Amino acid sequence: MAIRYWLGVVQRENVLRGVAQGFAQTNHGARGLLERMQEADGLVYYSPRTQVDGDPLKHFTAIGRIVDSDVYQATDSDYRPWRRRVDYDHAAVATAIRPLLPVLDLSRGNPDWGYQLRRGLLEITKHDFEEIRQQMRRPSADDRRR
Repeated sequence: MAIRYWLGVVQRENVLRGVAQGFAQTNHGARGLLERMQEADGLVYYSPRTQVDGDPLKHFTAIGRIVDSDVYQATDSDYRPWRRRVDYDHAAVATAIRPLLPVLDLSRGNPDWGYQLRRGLLEITKHDFEEIRQQMRRPSADDRRR
């Protein structure tokens, strides 16, 4: 199967909890959308806010790859959301969406681009995933010497 690329829309606080524990969760823990993902698919998170009622953020906050084909249910409390295992790029840094709007297929030429984010998880192009990944990587010391 071909590798696909996904954009999850989740508040930063929840994204960081998932990164720390190596899982992805979207749409309040619903299973359906997570089942569309396959091993090696790319996942990037966009966080419109810091927390549910927090300050506006509008940053990409995490990026990684789906580890396996399992969708599993959390068992650590009465709340039992569905999750996927993710190998996150821990060197990635949050980056603002605004400078990328003119170059992303998701938003280029579409003034209403944000409307599609309401779905919570949507498929994006490889181009968009790679553009976001490149922006989330800090330049190395060698890059700064050039």
